[in-house]
Amino acid sequence: MSRILHIESATSVCSVALSEGGLRRSFQEAEQPNTHGERLTLLISHCLNEAGWRLEELDAVAISAGPGSYTALRVGAATAKGICYALGKPLVRVDTLQIIAAGMAIQVSNHEALYLPMIDARRMEVYTAAYTMNLELISPAQALIVEEDSFGTWEGRTLFFAGDGADKCKAVLNRPGMYFLDVPLAAGDMIPLAQKAFDSGKFEDVAYFSPVYLKPPNITPSKQILWGNITKINNL
Repeated sequence: MSRILHIESATSVCSVALSEGGLRRSFQEAEQPNTHGERLTLLISHCLNEAGWRLEELDAVAISAGPGSYTALRVGAATAKGICYALGKPLVRVDTLQIIAAGMAIQVSNHEALYLPMIDARRMEVYTAAYTMNLELISPAQALIVEEDSFGTWEGRTLFFAGDGADKCKAVLNRPGMYFLDVPLAAGDMIPLAQKAFDSGKFEDVAYFSPVYLKPPNITPSKQILWGNITKINNL
């Protein structure tokens, strides 16, 4: 049975899971925000120890491919690609919004509804997409500034929202038929999606894989005097 390492690092909280034959064997999560670079490899080590596996025994690595935080996604992708390169293992991608949608569909079953996972993208902007209960993609991932008339196209239809971007939208999206679910983004919900891709042989090119960012990084320009710093370096 296939053994897969699942890495989810798209938001401020990162998590790792191991699965065997589509069943979860271990799970670890770091709740400290923005510590992915320090904790991700530790989470992987803890998961392996809990399952009694060695890294070499993995059959594949699955990565939460975004959208999400630019830096957080890069940390996860670099870690996953490094393992795949070192061990010659295939890389499986799972769309981050679909991971949340999968958790939503487990919590609430409604064949007529749409499931709209949301990831915080600063201020009143979110990354979102629309899925059916069977995870059929109805509207692709986009960066959206949420307003009262957002999702008016689906007025009269039941809409479920979840994810760390949904909380800030509750006051705006309060029309009848709109419901908010508590579904955290977690590596454990990647398992059936990654297993399906693995069984179908849908693997990424490790060398060229890049996460889905949707937006450029939010970089604050340095206020340091660069020429002065260069002079100091040259004088060392």
